[in-house]
Order: sequence, then structure tokens, then C-alpha cells
Amino acid sequence: MHIKTTMAGLLAATMLAGVGSAQAETLRLLTWGSYAPDVLVQKFEEEYPDIDVEVTFSNNEEMIAKLRATGGAGFDLAQPSHDRIYAAQLEYDIYKPLDLSKINTDVLEAKLLAGVKENTTIDGEVYAVPHQWGTSGLMAEKTMAPDFSSWADLCDPQYAGKTSMRLKRTILLGTAFSMGENPFEAYSDLEKYQDILDKVADKLIECKANIKAYWKGGDDLSAMMLSGEIVASETWDSTAYKLFDQNENIVFIPPKEGALAWIDTFALPRKAKADDAAYKWINFVLRPENVTLMSGSTGAIAAVQGGKDLLPEDKKAAVNAAFTDADIDNLKFFANIPPGVEDMEGKTLEKIKAATGG
Repeated sequence: MHIKTTMAGLLAATMLAGVGSAQAETLRLLTWGSYAPDVLVQKFEEEYPDIDVEVTFSNNEEMIAKLRATGGAGFDLAQPSHDRIYAAQLEYDIYKPLDLSKINTDVLEAKLLAGVKENTTIDGEVYAVPHQWGTSGLMAEKTMAPDFSSWADLCDPQYAGKTSMRLKRTILLGTAFSMGENPFEAYSDLEKYQDILDKVADKLIECKANIKAYWKGGDDLSAMMLSGEIVASETWDSTAYKLFDQNENIVFIPPKEGALAWIDTFALPRKAKADDAAYKWINFVLRPENVTLMSGSTGAIAAVQGGKDLLPEDKKAAVNAAFTDADIDNLKFFANIPPGVEDMEGKTLEKIKAATGG
């Protein structure tokens, strides 16, 4: 009897241990602030009670640093931007290829999926798919600058003293496109890229007289637009959308040369331990009803077909006022940054700042 009781106890303990391990699977997300809102985490855990979601908020630089330090361990799903994967993978081997058959890629916007696949394919293997996207471009007070449509318009004399820009790499790239150059293609020939940067620097130094002030953050840019100090500026799309809520004459304008697009992705760390749970999370957040909840948290557009129409109502009007399907098709995706380019751009910006006081 004593032996039977012991055996029964062992059996019960084994069964309990099995239940515990089923409940204990953890999906460790390494993502951006607002990309794992509580409402969606709770909803996911209710649908998959055997998976607990553990969230670590981060940014591109920290994601690479954390995964590099562990050789790709410690997390099961990461969300780097599409232009920060290729070089990091070649140098540090921190990701593993995706099994696209486990992702409902049919719901993804074809242009965005193709852009991410192009940027993150190594030896025929795809390392990321798109999740959220946004752009940098222009905004204008359309009653004061109704024909504003190009990066070059920031320097148009008819808007002298009424425009603004931020002296960061975005304005270098946008100005290059407006001069008929393709800076991303020139990344493969750094001598050619330096020639482009020199021309861009001359143009932006010459443009100083047109600039009311160089903005540093969204708050000072917003203040200048709302007060009427300026009628147009280079901007993040999200800043323009917020101002549209306050003044519907202030709209985001994708430049005719193409808005510069960033895409945050899904990628599997090399030593991830919960791939199935990761694929479940990816497919879960790509469902239409969950896309709306996610975009409400992130302020960005989901990389799904009809992503604009799935935005919360308060954001939908601003985005639809800005982007047509043709504008989306004309997006210029930030290209993978090869070694040396950031230093070249930094020196060019310092040259412009020294000449303009920006």
C-alpha cells in the first residue's frame, strides 16, 4: 500500500509538472515602446493560455547590442527596423531565417513585404517581414502653400523665411532625390556618394535664407506651424497627423520624389526558444481587429493591405488626407547602411551647421 501510494504520488507529481511546463512557455518580445499594448497582450494570453508574454522595450541600437551580447539569445521575437538587419546579421549572426509558410503573408501590403524581403534576404533566406511603417516627408498649411510638393520647395524663394527643416540625414537624402540623384544606389560607390553629399551641402547652405529656424524636436516644429511662423517644413508624418487634428489645413505631403519610409519588422533571434509562439503572435497582431488596436497604440500604419483604413478614426482622416495608393507605391525605403556612410553624412551635416548656425 505504501509503495502504491508512492507511485501514485509520483504519477500525480509528474502530471502536475507537465501542466506547469505547458503553462510556463514564455514569449519574450524585444520591441519598441507602444508595440505591445496591454490590451493586446491580455487578449493574446486569453486566446493562448499556455503562452505568457514578456515584453522588453528597446530601440534599434539596443536591440543589436542586447542580441550581440548573447549571440542571439534571451528573446524569442525582435522588431528591428528593416534597414538595421542585414549588416547586423552579417557581422554578428544574431538572427535566424523565417519560415514564411508559418506567417499569413497574404494579408501584408505587397510593396512593403517586397521591400523588407529585398533588404533582409541573405543567401536566399528571408530574415524579416514588415509590421508597422511610417515616413518622413513634408507638411504644409495648404491655404498658404497650396502647391508645395517637393523637397526642393523648402528652398523656393516664394516661401523665404517661412519654411523649416531638421539638420539630420533625412534632409540630406530628400534633397539628393530632389536634385535628381538616388543616394541609396550611390551607397555602393562611396566616392560618388561623397560627390552627392557635397552638392547637397552647397544647396542646403545656399538655402539658409529661406529657413525661419531649424527645428530640433516635434514640439518646436508644431509651435511654428500652429502659430503661422512657417507655412511648410520637412517632418515626420506622425507630427503632421497630430497637427491635422488641430488644424485641418495642415497636412502631410509625400514629396513627389517619394516619401522616405521606415518599416519596423518581425525577426527571430538566432537562439530563440519559442518560435511557434512567435509565429502565433505575428499572425495574431496582423488580424484586422488587432491592427486597429495596435495602430491606436503605435500611431503608425500596419503593413497590411488596407492598413490606412484600419487606423482608429482619429488617425484615419489625417492619413487619408496625405497618402494615395500611388504615394505608397512611390515610397523610397531607407536602404541598408554600409560602413562609412553614417560618418560621411555626419561630417556633411557638421559642415552645413557650421555655415548656417543650424
